[in-house]
Amino acid sequence: MNALEDIEEVRLGERHYHSLVAHGLRKREGDHRPGETQERKAYGLLGGRPRGARIDTTHVFCLAKNARYEPQYREEMDQLMASLAVPSETPLERRGWLTDPNELLAAERECESADAVIFASYHMHRVAWPDDPLRDTCTAIDTALARGRGLWVLILSLVNPAHPILRAFFEGDNDREARVVLGDG
Repeated sequence: MNALEDIEEVRLGERHYHSLVAHGLRKREGDHRPGETQERKAYGLLGGRPRGARIDTTHVFCLAKNARYEPQYREEMDQLMASLAVPSETPLERRGWLTDPNELLAAERECESADAVIFASYHMHRVAWPDDPLRDTCTAIDTALARGRGLWVLILSLVNPAHPILRAFFEGDNDREARVVLGDG
């Protein structure tokens, strides 16, 4: 059994929370850093240390490159979008995110050296949908991409950027939610 699936609480220190939200707000506004994929979406990874039914976040990795556009991944991602995506302002061929293997390896190495593990990915939702005005849960696409990975998915809703919402779901399953608690210790 994966110990991560037993997590009931994800604890983020204030600086980790602010880093994650700042990343989302920056990307939402179209402020891109050199080397970043030029899109108004923020994705990242979280490292941490399990403490029984809680995991304490130790790292926030704000990802720069969306490997979704690499030739070896594009067709499969396009097919997934065509089968699961609902209409939104972002065209299907610009939706979805795959972590660049080099960024993933670097994050895994950094966590390993700190006696931590990659336990989650995060991404933002910024566009309200008629049937989902808050956009604070996983979509069918989120669940399809996370299923079987043994990791948590954190959704950062920035539909209302003045009031971010952050929620955590095991493997993108909206019925398997952990509390997100802010604060150290």
